[in-house]
Amino acid sequence: MADPKIVREWLSKAGEDFSFATVNLAEGNNFYAQICFHFQQAAEKYLKSFIVAYDLEFEKMHNLINLLKICAIKEPSLTSLMDKCELLNSAYIETRYPVHWPTDYTRDKALKMKEAAERIAQTIKEWLIRGGYL
Repeated sequence: MADPKIVREWLSKAGEDFSFATVNLAEGNNFYAQICFHFQQAAEKYLKSFIVAYDLEFEKMHNLINLLKICAIKEPSLTSLMDKCELLNSAYIETRYPVHWPTDYTRDKALKMKEAAERIAQTIKEWLIRGGYL
């Protein structure tokens, strides 16, 4: 069993990203790409908290789909989050670097990403509670 303190540290960092994005969205800040990036980061850290908790092996990566597949080794039902990961996955590269394809980071998209990150957070936390980490 992993050290629960380390798992809680991952959850805390995920919560910071989620809260930062949520507050900026609620305040009407129109930095939608950056807000979406922080929702992606929150989801990434929630998934990594599960991976750390269950001592699953992973390399440093930011691809939510691959991280979810690692989580599914322990709990196959987590694949139900695949569509959430697919939505959020685009926010890692497109929001941080110049890209040569159209992007559409709007309030609507940010709200959808918030819902996706929130669902990932809820699901992962439920499994961590069952595992005795919370």
